[in-house]
Amino acid sequence: MAKDRKVHEEETQEEAPIYGDILETVLSHVPLIDLVSASQVSRSWSGAVSSSLRHLKRIKPWLIVHTQSTRPPYATTAHAYDPRSGDWIQIHHQPPTDHVSALRSSHSTLSYMLSPSKFAFSSDPLRLTWHVVDAPLVWRTDPIVAEVGDSVVVAGGACDYEDDPLSVEVYDRRNGEWSACQSMPAMLKDSAASTSLSVAVHGGKMYVAEKCSGLTHSFDPNSKAWRGPYDLRPDQGVFCLVIESAGGNLIAVGVVGSPESIKTVKMWKFSGESLEDVEVVGEMPEEMVEKLKGESSYVPSVNVVARGSFVFIHNPSEPEEVIQCDIGNGRCRWGSVRNAVVNDTTRMQRMVVGCSDVAMVDLRKAMLMDDSLRFAAKHLE
Repeated sequence: MAKDRKVHEEETQEEAPIYGDILETVLSHVPLIDLVSASQVSRSWSGAVSSSLRHLKRIKPWLIVHTQSTRPPYATTAHAYDPRSGDWIQIHHQPPTDHVSALRSSHSTLSYMLSPSKFAFSSDPLRLTWHVVDAPLVWRTDPIVAEVGDSVVVAGGACDYEDDPLSVEVYDRRNGEWSACQSMPAMLKDSAASTSLSVAVHGGKMYVAEKCSGLTHSFDPNSKAWRGPYDLRPDQGVFCLVIESAGGNLIAVGVVGSPESIKTVKMWKFSGESLEDVEVVGEMPEEMVEKLKGESSYVPSVNVVARGSFVFIHNPSEPEEVIQCDIGNGRCRWGSVRNAVVNDTTRMQRMVVGCSDVAMVDLRKAMLMDDSLRFAAKHLE
């Protein structure tokens, strides 16, 4: 009898539910994509998930990487890197196929495809929801595109036979109409394509910087007017400057030296009416600079995407390594992660990199909207 009671007590202990601080600690080690199902176990588990994310291991912006074949039918793959768990995730979902063309992105939070007849764009955190509208009136091959509030700005990159290579058009998402605006500043005439310009959206404006000079202009979709130029190159040794919005500020990442011999990589933040207030955010550690260079040690340009306090930097020529920097709380915490998307096949494809705030509600909504959507952990080979 006593033996049976002891066995029963042991079984009861083994089946005792996990709750409280222990459960929250366990959940802090669970990837975000798996916390969606964990939050649906019970009300107490849902509360534990929320508490764990709030107090133990907060959600961090995701790096979104698309690769696309350069030939029809332009097969596209999507992956994401979650700094919170350190996991790469494959997203099994295809963008719209009715009007597929080259997938592009001018800044962190917007991807787009442009053909002579249609313009498709997505600012969805996971790039799952796409809007397909009529193309702008001016045919463009390599414009800069940015979403500012309810407006999608398409500027420059016009074909040679167009009258104005600097023309600007704005698509109003509220009424579904395009409108012509003041053209880009004349001094950008020789660099009015996305390959020569860097774009950031900050404070309700689109900022456009010439990568080689750092000269920057701003465009306000409400007034449809340009302002500037502003000189965002504090260090004259910078040969490539890329702007973004991070940590509540307009920031610039500058590569110092030359493409053949990088000395360092610095980051600044700007404020003030004319961006006259400049402050150094941080300088990339030497070991990170070496990883950024890659095997060839030739870096003609860098790609920068950012969201929240996270900044991701990589070398488009050798994207095997991604440098990350968390600039929150007045500190600059550097790190690096191997790009799990890069292999012999994807090196020959188009790679589009973005950054998104991905919350639990976004994952839950995505799973409800598309039954075929699947997330799978991507293991490094």
